[in-house]
Amino acid sequence: MKKLLWVLLLVLTLVIAGCSGGETSSTEGEEPVETSDSKTLTIAMGTDIVTFDIHDHNTTSTEAVHVNMFNYLLTNDPEEGFQPDLAESWENIDDTTWSFKLREGVTFHNGEELTADDVKYTLERVAKDDTLLEHGNYNQIETVNVVSDYEFEIVTKNPEPALLNRLSRLGSGILPQEYIETEGWEVFLENPVGTGPYKFKEWKRDDRLTLEANTEYFGDAPKWEELVFRSIPEDSTRVSELLTGGVDVAVNIPPTDVERVNETEGVTTVQSPTQRVMMLVLRTDEDSVTGDPLVREAIDLAIDKQAIVDSLLEGAGTVTRTRVTPGNVGANEDLYGQTLYDPERARELLAEAGYPDGFELTLTGPNGRYLKDRETVELIAAMLSEVGITVNQELIEWSAFNQRYQERDFAEMFYIGYGNSMFDASLALDRLTIENAEGETDYDNQQVNDLLLAAEQNMDPEERVQQYQEAQEIIAEDRPQIYMFQLDAITGINERLDFEPLLNEMFYADSITLN
Repeated sequence: MKKLLWVLLLVLTLVIAGCSGGETSSTEGEEPVETSDSKTLTIAMGTDIVTFDIHDHNTTSTEAVHVNMFNYLLTNDPEEGFQPDLAESWENIDDTTWSFKLREGVTFHNGEELTADDVKYTLERVAKDDTLLEHGNYNQIETVNVVSDYEFEIVTKNPEPALLNRLSRLGSGILPQEYIETEGWEVFLENPVGTGPYKFKEWKRDDRLTLEANTEYFGDAPKWEELVFRSIPEDSTRVSELLTGGVDVAVNIPPTDVERVNETEGVTTVQSPTQRVMMLVLRTDEDSVTGDPLVREAIDLAIDKQAIVDSLLEGAGTVTRTRVTPGNVGANEDLYGQTLYDPERARELLAEAGYPDGFELTLTGPNGRYLKDRETVELIAAMLSEVGITVNQELIEWSAFNQRYQERDFAEMFYIGYGNSMFDASLALDRLTIENAEGETDYDNQQVNDLLLAAEQNMDPEERVQQYQEAQEIIAEDRPQIYMFQLDAITGINERLDFEPLLNEMFYADSITLN
């Protein structure tokens, strides 16, 4: 009977979702879709970029734009492995020293030539400034020694098996030292300069960012004359813009709109896996009700994750009990594709914890950042109410959510999705070391902490994987994070394009071509 109640709530949620936002979802009167060979590529995102400071954000959707403006030293191809980008070669000299040789003749958008001094400036800034959000992913770097204009060495504080993973992701785009030091950071943030195939043209915050082709790009000539990234948080508006040719690509197409899009001439949808795992993050300190392990287990058992995937997401996800999913170094596949659901046992656990009549807590989540995020939070609240937990829902738009996330200003639980651009367990589990968990989960398990710190410096690949897998088994039982599902992306595409979404959710514009 109780299950029937939240199923009915699910139906009601979907109906409300379909009617919300004040935007029409009808295709009546819409113009034919774009079928031209226009050299402007327009992509509709759910949110705007956070900043042009590549070191002071950790948002995948912002990185997805930045990759068209900035280059990494190397790229990490899921099939080919590490590939040259700004660095044409590299060598691991010993456990703490790596040597690199830069590609010659590369210029920034302002005409300055890229040299090893720019690499030193970029990496040492993020490695030494602990106020930057990406500092924790680069503070392993002790120094960068410039050998010549095009040669340098990176020296790490300890053995660093994942250094190349770090250098091929968010935070390692190379910046122009002379331009920033001469003009200052404020000028750079208003007129950012990189080495990428597209350069800055205009940014209307919360509306659109426009980039134009960099005709001096060192690689293959840019395929597009102009890129436009539009910020369209409302699902129905994003879909409507796709159907009418206002945008070429639209992220996060609601499952309920997939059939309608696919039945419209000239547009289609594609569903693809991502690295993103949706989860609840819980406080574990003794002053919080979720500090009791029995309470956290009860919350886990009260939520039917498979039902959310099947009903709300219409199959666009895979349940999991770990954040380190297959395809990442250190994945524990025994926990993938697994889920727990036992509301009767959840009630028993609450009684054992001293809450036979339940309790109240606050659950905060973003509205519009992830596929069906608001509806998922509402369903979680409904499921928890079945076992006696009253949830005060706090649903807020992404920029406000992100601000509070950075400040670690949530109550007992928040809902979020984490990607993994390193393709390595070290990034996925980094927030669960004792030091990094402070103020967020306050998770304090010495055994997990020791395993994570040991694995981070372990140059023996097999032993390192075993350490990460053991840590995941403990985390799955401790539940400082309750993993829900690995999210699939549903992307709407104008059929004038040849486009395959990437696992890391990046939008490399030159991988998108006209048919």
